[in-house]
Amino acid sequence: MIPSLNSSVSALQAHVRKLGVTANNIANVISEGYKKYRASMEEGPHGGVKVNITRVDTRGYPYEVIENGQPVEKEMSNVDLTEEIPNLMIAQRGYEANLKTIQTQNKMLGSLLDTIT
Repeated sequence: MIPSLNSSVSALQAHVRKLGVTANNIANVISEGYKKYRASMEEGPHGGVKVNITRVDTRGYPYEVIENGQPVEKEMSNVDLTEEIPNLMIAQRGYEANLKTIQTQNKMLGSLLDTIT
């Protein structure tokens, strides 16, 4: 595969994984005890993009409920929507940019083949 195309496809896959992690965090924003995950990207082998997914173990918002007449402390998820929504938009824009790169490369190769034939 053409190296620049390989990098773009790898980045597309990385952004899809990042979007999935962020979407999962948003879906669990009100789940009791859920711990959010973070997807970070770094350069992978052969110019590709590698995604590292880690769990963030910070404490969620504590609250009390009464169970069997006794107060019990529980914890909400540690997901913060003011963090997740911008992450979602950044991943979306990264996906769109890499998709546009692939489309441009496709047009360039098409033009090159038209010129040759």
